[in-house]
Amino acid sequence: MKTKIASAALAITALASGQALAAQQACVEPADLGDTITYAMPMLYEAVEAPCSAIFAKSDFMTNEADAFLDQFRERQDDAWPGTLRLLKVFMAQQGEKNGGEDAMASAIAMMPEDSLRPIVDVIIGQMVTERIAKEIKVSTCSDVAEAMELIAPLPPENISGLTVFLAKQAKLDDPKICGVATSPGSPPPVYYAPVPPAGQ
Repeated sequence: MKTKIASAALAITALASGQALAAQQACVEPADLGDTITYAMPMLYEAVEAPCSAIFAKSDFMTNEADAFLDQFRERQDDAWPGTLRLLKVFMAQQGEKNGGEDAMASAIAMMPEDSLRPIVDVIIGQMVTERIAKEIKVSTCSDVAEAMELIAPLPPENISGLTVFLAKQAKLDDPKICGVATSPGSPPPVYYAPVPPAGQ
């Protein structure tokens, strides 16, 4: 158990450093967000399945077709991994700044190969998703989850991820901020002033 906690801590530190590019970039690319949705979809389902198992058992779709639906995302996880890692690096770099800066060991740990980070990141994402779902999901909403999954199931995974990114952009998600989207719904558009020529010209 201690080894798993230590490994997770090292991975978080590595991601928080994010390398120079991640530290400088203040937003995540929509394509990387789409990759992250694709990558995390099976983990999201696993987190929802536990509190909703009784409700899902009554759904023909969740009982007979959910696995085939999720397999489409599992098949794309390898391709979605690089974008997922980029998003996590930017996100963790932002969190590090909010918490007062990077750890002194971050730059060294950031040299870990991406393939070595992946299984640790899987644990981190799984824990984050499970904790979030545990706080927010209610048994009364499980039937809505099942209905939503059945409605989007006919769509290709790329369209599902793209639609989710579109909705996130419309909601002006700012944790992390999406590149090209205002940080808050109430933010006015930027105003640009043309230079005023000197009098007499």
